[in-house]
Amino acid sequence: MQSDVTHLTVQDQLLIWFTKNKRQVLWGTVAVAVVGFAVGIYVWQQNEVQTSASHALSKISSGNLMGVAQPGTTEALLKVAADYPNTSAARRAVLIAAGNLFADGKYKESQAQFDRFLREYRDSAFATEAMFGVAACKDAQGMAAEATTAFKDIVDHHPSESVAPQARFELARLYEMQNKLELARDLYQQLAQMDPNGQLGSEANMRLAELFNKNPSLIPVRPTAAAPVGLSPVKP
Repeated sequence: MQSDVTHLTVQDQLLIWFTKNKRQVLWGTVAVAVVGFAVGIYVWQQNEVQTSASHALSKISSGNLMGVAQPGTTEALLKVAADYPNTSAARRAVLIAAGNLFADGKYKESQAQFDRFLREYRDSAFATEAMFGVAACKDAQGMAAEATTAFKDIVDHHPSESVAPQARFELARLYEMQNKLELARDLYQQLAQMDPNGQLGSEANMRLAELFNKNPSLIPVRPTAAAPVGLSPVKP
């Protein structure tokens, strides 16, 4: 004789199982609720932090008239980065502070902040801008060899980034200073072709003209057209 259990419906069997295991089910439900609540609190807190950080940064930016940094702006920006780490506002604050320091002629301090940005926010969409900042700081400090390597890294490995054309121009200028004239010429020509009607392309053309004027041997020699096969030159 088969057991009566085999004739129970699925719902009845689930009810029997729940009755036997109601304590475990209760604790499991409570655990899920607690985890969900904790996650919700964490997300809310993160949103609050992001909002507070953005508000703090906006307050600093609004105090700068016509885009000119007021006294104490850089310190305030770095305080935002310290008070709200790992936020988008902190990333922007560090980058803006680095730019302000560069504009103030504090190239060593500026490089330190650009380097910090690359350490802490390497995956940021503005990482290449920070790389350009590091290269510019090295150039401004007279570290020509290091600046050349830094600009070349951008040109070689980040050619599609917005700062790449400017990095190419700066690299050409440094090559010209180092008397690597053929390398400088090639980069100027690339820029002139890439941006024929833009300011950077026009400046590259001016540099090329000066370069060719001082060094005529650098002017590319256009190959002469070969006479068609089977035809002899016409004699006068």
